[in-house]
Amino acid sequence: MRKPRDYDAELKALTDKAKALKEDKLRRLGELVVATGADALPMETLAGALLTAKAATDMVQITGWRARGEAMFSGNRRGTRTAAASGPARDRADNGGKASA
Repeated sequence: MRKPRDYDAELKALTDKAKALKEDKLRRLGELVVATGADALPMETLAGALLTAKAATDMVQITGWRARGEAMFSGNRRGTRTAAASGPARDRADNGGKASA
């Protein structure tokens, strides 16, 4: 005869695992905020920036954010420059108003 399943024990194990995963996610998000230096921002500013990023629909901007994030995790500091600092307008300003070739 088969052993009956203990549904209560299985449910408790799943609940405990879900709780541990949620705690791990929150810890990692906190570490991310500290690693980016965003912990220096006021909470309201950080919340506003995150809400803006969540609502963003401009795929060029989202792709730029993703590239900067990937560069941060890979240790490539060159990728952390802002798009405004490396765009064509910046090149013209650096070259006396002439576009770079």
